[in-house]
Amino acid sequence: MARRAIVVGTGFGLRVHVPALRAAGFEVAALVGQDAERTTRRAQRVSVAAGFDSLATALDATGAEVVTIATPPDTHAELAGLAIAAGRHVICEKPLALSVEQAEAMTKAAGEAGVVALVGTEFRWDPAIEAVRDAIASGHVGRPHTATIVRSYPILAAADAGTPGWWFDPARGGGWLRANGTHLLDQLQLWLGPIVEVSATLGQAVPRSAGGADDGYGALLRTATGAVGVIQECAAAWGEPVEVTRVAGTAGTVSIVDGQAHLTTPDGSRRLTPDAPPPPSAVPGDTRPWTAQEIASYTGLARWLRQRLDNPGGEAAPRFPRPATFADGLAVLRVVEAIQTSAEQRRAVSVPFSPEESHEPTNRH
Repeated sequence: MARRAIVVGTGFGLRVHVPALRAAGFEVAALVGQDAERTTRRAQRVSVAAGFDSLATALDATGAEVVTIATPPDTHAELAGLAIAAGRHVICEKPLALSVEQAEAMTKAAGEAGVVALVGTEFRWDPAIEAVRDAIASGHVGRPHTATIVRSYPILAAADAGTPGWWFDPARGGGWLRANGTHLLDQLQLWLGPIVEVSATLGQAVPRSAGGADDGYGALLRTATGAVGVIQECAAAWGEPVEVTRVAGTAGTVSIVDGQAHLTTPDGSRRLTPDAPPPPSAVPGDTRPWTAQEIASYTGLARWLRQRLDNPGGEAAPRFPRPATFADGLAVLRVVEAIQTSAEQRRAVSVPFSPEESHEPTNRH
């Protein structure tokens, strides 16, 4: 059965969503952008049949059952709401919404509609991320007590770094915390459970004429199980990228080094991730080194959705990796807003969470 999807967004959507959906077996029926003529040209460039400047028009014209949203965060609530109201399944980029209030409404609407509603934290399909989750869940590290995540990148080191304008506009959901920190917070909560307290700082190392959103942050975290952690990122640091990921427990430590997961216990150290084929080629002309890995991970997310839709009972969709639902995206936004409040007020802030909220994908259609 051919399943059709609409991609909203002509940047990341064109670059990653389109090839990933196709690799997962979807037909990409349309591309939606701000300008119909320009969007049609871009659609033709990647052999998508139609381009539109309206999601409503695209839904009517194609009858596609899946909508993926790769637009700025301040547009997510409206676009996802339109797709959900039409009974379509949704993958929405992170951060899920501009605010917790919006994310709560989106999560409620998706639940009431019975559609599958997922967040584009695609790196859950990175083999190393999944290996860390499995090692912790399997008890190989014992009781996790300390998590350390550090990232240092030169991506925004230049004042004129070529990025979309909304990246530095707090009113539109900009900032490195929301752009990339949401991935890391999602991973921490996937591994260790809900974060319940934060003490944080936000900063802009390089002044931007485009706006005052952060290009780095640091936070001390505490989880509901008592584990503590530190997460620190700077996207404006000259030099080679630095990535540190470690979760230490009473029986061992699991870490990611050069993209590979390792487990160290009193008996020694071993690699957890098997040798794997190289990721698929990036879109022709895209020289960004991370694009191929983004496509590979997003393909895993899209393939999970395809399997779920083909088997509404969920039997064919693997339990792990599993996608982030709107409930997971809402949980991450609660931590993001707590980090922002902590930075503004210079104090520790509690993070509300609801243990009764289901984070499992639903599909009553």
